[in-house]
Amino acid sequence: MPLGSEILKKMKRIEIVINEDSLEEMLELLRNVDVRGYTVIKGVGGLGSTGERDPDAFALEQSNAFLVLTCEEAQADKIVLKLQPELKNFGGMCVLTDCHWVLGPKASY
Repeated sequence: MPLGSEILKKMKRIEIVINEDSLEEMLELLRNVDVRGYTVIKGVGGLGSTGERDPDAFALEQSNAFLVLTCEEAQADKIVLKLQPELKNFGGMCVLTDCHWVLGPKASY
């Protein structure tokens, strides 16, 4: 039985990885485009355009923050248009994918 619109809503998923030092500025940007819900995970590492980030390093701790949010397509367009010019300042990345929101409690999108 395929799942229908009474259970699923087509949405966009936005994943952002930035330098943790830029997190507050990123959250302000999201508030300015009326984002009402997101999840933040601090202290993440990896390898990207700014080099390797190791939050467990003792000498020079450099960690990233990971943000994920889900919203309708029109909202995603607003977010990406506002975020894209700032990505060089944030030194991170942004990925936009299609997804489905499983309908349940009051939505935060």
